Amino acid sequence: MRGRTAWIAGAIGAAGVAYRALRSRQPTEADPRADELRRKLDESKPLVEERDEFEAGETPVDEVEPATLDEKRGAVHERGREAMREMKGSKER
Repeated sequence: MRGRTAWIAGAIGAAGVAYRALRSRQPTEADPRADELRRKLDESKPLVEERDEFEAGETPVDEVEPATLDEKRGAVHERGREAMREMKGSKER
């Protein structure tokens, strides 16, 4: 039993030493991909601000007045009728 415990303790200790050795390694050179990513992030910051400004003009979902099913159905049918009138009008020309 003591032999098994000693092996387990030794394995845990060796894993800890290996972990610290691998963790302490620092990259010697800067990764060029990191610089490219930083540049892209800097370019995208103004786009986020523009999006926030654009979305400020929209009505939030919780403030929209709910339409009834009949109103929605009527609006869809009216758009369909309008499209049909436009198609018939273009054939006559």
